[in-house]
Amino acid sequence: MLGTLGVLGTVLALAGSAGCAPPDRADRTAGRAGEARTDGTFTLVASGDVLPHDEVIRQARQDGARAGDGPDFRPMFAGVKPPVSAADVAICHMETVYGPEKGPFSGYPRFVSPPQIARALRETGYDSCSTASNHTLDAGGAGVSRTLSAMDAAGLRHAGSARSAAEAARVTLLPAGPATVAQLAYTYATNDIPVPEGRPWTVNLIDTGRILTDARAARKAGADVVVVSLHWGTEWQQEPDAGQLALARALTAAGGAARPHIDLILGTHNHVPQAYEKVNGTWVVYGMGDQLAGRMFHPGDEPDIRGNQSSLARFTFAPPTTAGTRWRVVKAEFLPQFTDQGPPLRVLDLNRALDARPGRTDLGAARAAIRAAVLSRGADGDGLVMAP
Repeated sequence: MLGTLGVLGTVLALAGSAGCAPPDRADRTAGRAGEARTDGTFTLVASGDVLPHDEVIRQARQDGARAGDGPDFRPMFAGVKPPVSAADVAICHMETVYGPEKGPFSGYPRFVSPPQIARALRETGYDSCSTASNHTLDAGGAGVSRTLSAMDAAGLRHAGSARSAAEAARVTLLPAGPATVAQLAYTYATNDIPVPEGRPWTVNLIDTGRILTDARAARKAGADVVVVSLHWGTEWQQEPDAGQLALARALTAAGGAARPHIDLILGTHNHVPQAYEKVNGTWVVYGMGDQLAGRMFHPGDEPDIRGNQSSLARFTFAPPTTAGTRWRVVKAEFLPQFTDQGPPLRVLDLNRALDARPGRTDLGAARAAIRAAVLSRGADGDGLVMAP
C-alpha cells in the first residue's frame, strides 16, 4: 500500500504475464447473464483493488457461518454481480495473496487472505484477475503459489505473478465473444520485499520496454485486444501523478494509431477513484479505487471515506473496419461502486442502491464524488458516460 511509481524504465525487466491455457469459448460463455450479440461487438468490465482488511475477513466468516461453511465472500459481491456477469469478459484486481484454507489470515500491513475469495470472484462473473501489486510478496513465494493455485481451482485466470518461468512466459488469453483479449499486469514495487533470488518471474515489475515487448508477444499469440493492468500511482492522490501520465503517454503511443500495441490501460493501487482519459486515442483508467476494503485511513489515522469509493469500467469494443487496424471502443461507461461498512459489509452498485434507498444521502454524495473524479480530465468530451 505504500510507495509511488518511481522512475520509469529502470526497473528490472521481467518475464511476461502469467496465466494458463485459454478455456474453450463454450465453457467461457456458459451461464453469462447477457444475451449474445450479433453485431460482432463485445463488452469488457474491470474493477479495482480487492483488499481484505480484518473487518472484511470477519464479515466473510459471519456470512460463511450462516451456511455452515468457511469464509464466504459471495454475499459481499452480490450487489455488483449483475453488471459483472453480463459482460463478455470481466477483469478484477486481487491485491493480496492467500493463506492456507483454514488460515491463519491477516490484514494490514502484511495481507494474507482467505483463498475462498477466488471462488467468490469467479461466481460473481470475473474471468481473470491481475495479481501484480505491492503486496504480491507479503507471504513470499508460497503466498504466490497458494493464490494462483486457488484461482486455478476456481476457474479464475490470472496475470502478473507466476510459479515458474514457463508460466510467466505464457500470455493470459481470454475469450470475449468474437474476440480474444490478452491481459498483462505489472506493479511499481513490492514494499521493499525483495523478489526471490533466482525467481525474477515471481512478480512482474513495471518496465516500459518489457511491457511493450510483452504486448507485441500477445499480438503474435492471437490477441485482438491487449489490456494492460498497472498497479501504479501515488496513494490517496486523486489526480494521476507525473509517472502515471508519462507512462500512459509512452505506452499508448507505441505501435502507431492504426493498431497500437496496447488497446486499454487499467489502473489500481492508490485507493481513491481517479480519472479516465483518452490518450493517443486509447482509453486509460488511471485508478478505479478499492472495490472491496475495510474502513480506510490516511497515515495519521485519519478516516477517509474515499477509500471505499470506486468505479467499475465498462467498454464496448467493435471489430476493425479495415484490415490491419484496431478493435475500436464504441461505448465507454463507468459504474460507481461503494464498500458499505454496514453491518453487513457489502459492495454496492451505487445506482441500484440509491434507487432502493433514496434517503441515503451519504451514498448520493459518494456517487457524486466518484463521478467528479472519473470525469476530472474531460473524458465526457470523448464520450464517457455514467451507466444508468
